[in-house]
Amino acid sequence: MTIIEGGRNIYEAAVGVIVLDTKLPRAHGDIANARTWPFPMLYRVARGASAHVVVHERGQGLSKILVDTAKELVASGARGITTTGGFLSLFQQELSAECGVPVASSSLMQVPLVQNLLPPGRRVGVVTVQGARLGPDHLIAAGAPGDTPVVGTEEGEELTRVLLKGEATLDLVKAERDVVDAGKRLVERHPDVGAIVLECHNMAPYAAALSRAVRLPVYDLYSFIVWFQAGLQPREFDKR
Repeated sequence: MTIIEGGRNIYEAAVGVIVLDTKLPRAHGDIANARTWPFPMLYRVARGASAHVVVHERGQGLSKILVDTAKELVASGARGITTTGGFLSLFQQELSAECGVPVASSSLMQVPLVQNLLPPGRRVGVVTVQGARLGPDHLIAAGAPGDTPVVGTEEGEELTRVLLKGEATLDLVKAERDVVDAGKRLVERHPDVGAIVLECHNMAPYAAALSRAVRLPVYDLYSFIVWFQAGLQPREFDKR
């Protein structure tokens, strides 16, 4: 007789996602587009946690909301927690201390790993949704050097405006152009950049285009969470 154990609400969804309280469009490749993932995900909205507060107000007053949302996900069956906002690296230590499971709060946590992949004299650069707001403390909280070069998409015409104002429509072609242009500026200003990490958890749809344009490896939240999930729920291989 085969016995299985209960104790949770939902099964076989290892990653729980704290979703910011927005109504913005979610393209295929975005973390909060469920079709993005090759495995099931659990989602909970952190009510009151807007993108504007997270980016422009450093998440002030959101600690309890984020922690409570993470705990709800864990109670429902999540074995690990992530978020829909790279700026939430500031809450990495608090979330991991409070919810009792591994936490991957921000795509920025890939920076030190990617740095170790690069040859001497090359370093990681970051493309973010708002370069003026992503400070050394966000990077350091993610384990990255505080002087990591950063360029934002706020000089573009589409992506930053739509994401931070919570607009209801998004032009994917223009959004891609914003990310590619930001990446080009990054490598022009910092020729020693050997790989790029996308801070924004909405930018995975544009990673391939950016990589082609700058001819460098590009790592995004998708690459991070596929790796994260592989540890939470290791693949079973045929034993023969």
